[in-house]
Amino acid sequence: MLQTKFLNQKIILASQSPRRQSLLKELLIDFEVRVKDNLEEIYPLELKNIEIAPYLSELKFNAFVSELVENEFLITSDTTVCIENDVLNKPLDRADAIEILKRLSGKKHTVVTGVTIGNNKNRTTFSSFTDVYFRELFIDEICFYIDNYKPFDKAGAYGIQEWIGYVAIERIDGSFYNVMGLPVQKLHEELLKFEL
Repeated sequence: MLQTKFLNQKIILASQSPRRQSLLKELLIDFEVRVKDNLEEIYPLELKNIEIAPYLSELKFNAFVSELVENEFLITSDTTVCIENDVLNKPLDRADAIEILKRLSGKKHTVVTGVTIGNNKNRTTFSSFTDVYFRELFIDEICFYIDNYKPFDKAGAYGIQEWIGYVAIERIDGSFYNVMGLPVQKLHEELLKFEL
């Protein structure tokens, strides 16, 4: 059982995302949140789009690891939305969000979450991939969603658990929770395997 294994560990989630915090709570383990406001999420341009999320997850882990003390265990993650050879980041503003959702309309995209777990002695990084298929979206649907849900903190300018997910997503191949930002089933599996 995960709760028994980590009984003497202080688990730290390095994420401000309310969705990641909510999903981690569902694993029924105690954790605290720590964040660094000034961390620049910059990656080498030669990385393939599916390599960016795990790279950024490790970057976040490296920002904290020197501060970890005995019996502290860190979880970092990053989620990207990939379409063709491009990565769709968080929208800059309303106009950018509209363009992103127009790009996703009627197409398949891949959500990649990279997760790094570990302590000041050891770590492991893994990725989860989910293909998401959008039906064709009308411009008034896109504007309604953006104006009412303001998805400016979400990669790809949408949340699968919100209105747009109910009306626009035809199917997904892979983890639903990965699209929300944390592949909890795979995380649970990796935490059970991790040698403290």
